[in-house]
This record gives sequence, C-alpha cells and structure tokens, in this order.
Amino acid sequence: MTDPNLVRFRAAVAGALAHLESRREEVNELNVFPVADGDTGDNMALTLRAVLEELDRLLGSDGDRTIDEIGREEIVQSVARAALLGARGNSGVILSQLIRGAAEELVSRPGQLIDVPLLGAALANAADRAYSSVRDPAEGTILTVAREMAHKIVTDVAHSTENPRLEPATEPREQDVAIAEALESAVAAGQESVKRGPERLAALREAGVVDAGGYGLTIIFAGVVAALRGDEPPELDHHAPARITHPEHSSATYRFCANFAVTGSGLSPGRFIAPLEALGDSVLVVGDETTLKVHLHTDEPERATAVFDGAGEVSRLDVADMRLQVAARDGRLTGEPPAAGNGKRELGLDAGRLRCGAVAVVSGDGLRELFHELGVHTVNGGPTLNPSTYDLLAAIHEVPAEEVIVLANSANVIMAAEHAARLSDKQVLVAPTTSQQAGLAAAVALAHDRSLEENAQALLEAVSRVRTGAVAQAARDDAKGRFSRGEAVGFVEDYVLAWGDPAETLQAVLAALSKAQDGAAAPELISVLAGEGAPIGLGEVEAMAGEDVELELRHGGQTAYWWLLAAE
Repeated sequence: MTDPNLVRFRAAVAGALAHLESRREEVNELNVFPVADGDTGDNMALTLRAVLEELDRLLGSDGDRTIDEIGREEIVQSVARAALLGARGNSGVILSQLIRGAAEELVSRPGQLIDVPLLGAALANAADRAYSSVRDPAEGTILTVAREMAHKIVTDVAHSTENPRLEPATEPREQDVAIAEALESAVAAGQESVKRGPERLAALREAGVVDAGGYGLTIIFAGVVAALRGDEPPELDHHAPARITHPEHSSATYRFCANFAVTGSGLSPGRFIAPLEALGDSVLVVGDETTLKVHLHTDEPERATAVFDGAGEVSRLDVADMRLQVAARDGRLTGEPPAAGNGKRELGLDAGRLRCGAVAVVSGDGLRELFHELGVHTVNGGPTLNPSTYDLLAAIHEVPAEEVIVLANSANVIMAAEHAARLSDKQVLVAPTTSQQAGLAAAVALAHDRSLEENAQALLEAVSRVRTGAVAQAARDDAKGRFSRGEAVGFVEDYVLAWGDPAETLQAVLAALSKAQDGAAAPELISVLAGEGAPIGLGEVEAMAGEDVELELRHGGQTAYWWLLAAE
C-alpha cells in the first residue's frame, strides 16, 4: 500500500513544477538581475524537475515504497542533494538552497506531523540557508520574497487564537486544507514582496520589472496550493517584461555562466570562494562536506574547475554563453530576428523541452541555415571548424533537451566534442561525422521524440549511405608536384582525385560520385553546397549534371571549400 504522505508530497512538487512550466517564459522575460540572460524560469524548473525525478526513484518502479521503508532522513537528504545537483544558474542554486534549508528543518523533527507551525519553521530555515549561500545578498530578490513568505506564516501562527497543531490522527485531507490555507496566505505576502522589489533594487527599477526569481517562487507555491486542494492555483498578477532600452545590470566582463558539481570528502565551501572570485563574479559555492555545487560567471571555465584539482571530482559541468542569451532575449522583446546561435528560440522550440536535440559544428551562413531548418542548434567553428570545448558546452546548454547529439562535422572536432560530452551534465553522444555534408545527412535522420540511442543508430545508418566530395583552392604547392598554390583540388572522401582547372576538377568529382559503389545503386541526387568565392556560378554547375543524376544546389557560405558535395 503506497504511503499517502509521500505520494502527496510528490503531487505537491509535481503541481509546483506544472504551474511553473505554464508561466516559465513569463519568468524568463522578467530576468534582468544579476544578468539579463532570460533563463530564470528554465533554471528553477530544472531544479524542481530534479527533485521530482528523485522522488520517483525513491518511490520505486511500482510506486509502493513507504516512508518507513525509505526513512524520513534518507528522503530529505536525497531530495536536498537532487535539488543541489540539478540546479543551474543563480536562481536554480538559490532555489536548491531553499529546498535544502526546508529539508534540514523537517529532518530535525523526526516523527512530527507536518503542520502549519512546522511549515513556518521550515520556510524560515529555508530563507536563512538561502541568504547564507550568497556572498552579497540583494534585497528585492527571491531572497526577500522567501523571507517575507516565511514571516507571514510564522506571524499568522503567533497571532492565531486556535491551536494550529495537528494530531497524528488528523485525516490527510484536513492536513492538506490547513497547509494550503497557510501557503495561500504566504503566496499573497510573496506577491506583495515581489511588487515592492523595484523599490529595493535599482536594477529592477531601471528596467521597469519585478524580480524573476521572486515571482517564480510565488508561482511555485501557488502550484503547491493547487495540488493540495485539487483546484486551480491562487490568482497571481502578470508582469510586463523588462524595458530593454533602459539601463540594466549585465555581466559585460564575462562571457560564460558555469555550473558544476564537486564530490569528495572534507569539502568546505568557504575555502574555494576567493580563488573563484579571482576568475569571475556571481560566485556561489554551496553544499556540504561531500557534495558542492558551484556557480560563477567567467571567461575561463577550465580554470574554475581546476580550482578543485585534488579536492574532489568535478562533474555535471554546464556552460552557457550569456552574451548569446542576452542577445536572444533582447531580440524577443524587440521583435527583431535573433542572431545566429541563440538556441531553442531561434529554432522555434519554445513550446517545451525536447526528448533529444542536436548541436552541429558549422562554418558558413548557408550551412547554418540548413541545419536550423532541420531543427539543429549550431556552434560556429570558424573557417577551420575548430571550436573550443567550452564553445561546445555552451551550445549543448542552449539545446532545450536533456539528451543531445553533437555532430562534430570534422575529425579535428571529435576529441573536443567527446571531452565536452564527458563534462556536460546532460546525456551527450558525439556522432562521428567528419564533414558538414555528412552532418546534414545525419541531421535529416534526427527525430526529437526519439531517445538518444535510437537517434544515434538512425544517424549512423544515414551517414553510412553517404559519399562525400569537395573542391578547394590549394593553399600551398603540392609536395608531389601535382598542383600549385591557387589551383583547384578535388576530393572524394579523403582521397585526392583531381586537380587543376576549377570546372574540370568539379566535373571529375561529380562524375566519381555519380557512379555505383560497393554494390549499391548509383545515386539519383547529389547535393552541392557552394562556398564563398566559388569561381563558377550555380547555373554553370547545374549544367554539369549527367542525364541520370540530379543536382541539388544550395549556398553553403563556407570559406575553406569552393564546393562541398554529398551523394546518397
């Protein structure tokens, strides 16, 4: 028989997450402090989702484990750790500390029924824990809202003429009603605190906005009230997004928002703050002796993780490019088209998170647009297709999915992509695509509703059916004397096939790709992607097609190759 208390607790968390998800984008659009990167709603939702997944794990596959079987202390510690490890960004880390503080109060009173006085004490401890986690706490933010919501419950209990304590024999429904009533009062106080935020924090006042994290917290508790009552959540005001033409706080100095976990023994959060602050700002180090969660804004994530060399194992590294996030948010608020590389919004994926997404390393405006048409996020590899590990991590972060395939599109990228996959807190698989045209074939086979493993198999099968070719301008004289610098060089896969005149070289590559190969039928279609400065126009290229093959001609915009070709 399922223990009703644990099931009710899961239902409350699920209600909080569902309500937050329904207003997640509204929370994102309010986000201006400490950086206007537009992801507060996302980060808070990820923290709650981690808690919900941990509760499902504790309940077991059949959902029939009881509190007595699991143990209250294990439940509380597991939930607190899940929130900590699942947290991203300032807002997510602070929310994890609110959850941890509440959990610590609950576990300190074994056997006591959760009633309004205990709830007030738990929220008060939650606020204290969150304040202590921030080096320079700012009033008018989620911290203030949490404190004033807790104060409201404690004050109501103190002024109540009735005994607010519940007895062990109290029916679950009566317990739900009492807690919901107390939380609804706290939500009202939280809403008033949110409205006063601009009076307390200049960054909010100048942007004409309320604090995103504080507003998100009231949404979370309204969702809990709805779950406890089995009814609609309490009404909350809607708030207009920031006036982006007005001054607002930004992290102009640093590019990356880095989050990671450290596990070990004898860990002390305080000893790591100073060396991290030498590398960036917005530093948060929270946790206990065995597990820490670290957040900071920096240009050097690799140096930030190196601070913990010898102290513990770094994992769950998540790196977001704040400059792209800010540009994407500003573009949404002004109605301007987003710049390249702005993640899920540029792909039209705002409706919800995907099961599986993809990142492709690209060079060329046309190729980037082709990948975007296929629902694939891109990272600019430059002319040599050589992004850093942290460029790749930032791109992985932007994909609205917890499972991500990286299309390396160059043999030189695979090692950096595999390193990024190991560091990321998402499930990441690197597809061994060694050219952009092979990457496009793989992207065609991607289905966002399939699992990582299913997509990986489909992508590998698609790539196995593709033969690639290319024509480039020789950068130097050939050591074997076959061609000189500036002449055309044609390849089929990695084999140098032809050289000399651009038209003749391209014609030779097309002819080779048009032939049947290894028992397979000759292709009916060859894709040709023209690069910048190609010496022959697409009309002339089209005339090179033989009678039995059709050419699909597109502008790729790549700088290293005049033409990229693929035959399937």
